[in-house]
Amino acid sequence: MNKKIIALLTMLMFAGLFAVSAQSSESVDSQETAVEQEAPSSNIAGLKYVAAALAVGLSCIAGGMAVSKIGAAAMGAMSENAELSGKALPFVGLAEGICLWGFLVGLLIIVL
Repeated sequence: MNKKIIALLTMLMFAGLFAVSAQSSESVDSQETAVEQEAPSSNIAGLKYVAAALAVGLSCIAGGMAVSKIGAAAMGAMSENAELSGKALPFVGLAEGICLWGFLVGLLIIVL
């Protein structure tokens, strides 16, 4: 696997763990000040945002990787035969659709 991808995934993992731990420490502080506040709902709300961020972020990374591979292959094919441009462009659009699906999943996680 590429070193850049591993480094990026490691940073995302640490950011997610930091967000979850920060959310838990805030709930502990808020429990000390106000006994009536519900801590589990705040933890769930924090996890929703982390899950939405991971859905969008990872899908955009995957979409970018797919577009780079497909775009390079499509350009190579079009350099040899210009008539292939109409057949290659829909595949690039399908790869970009991965990002849109990730955004929709993230939006549904936040809304629902």
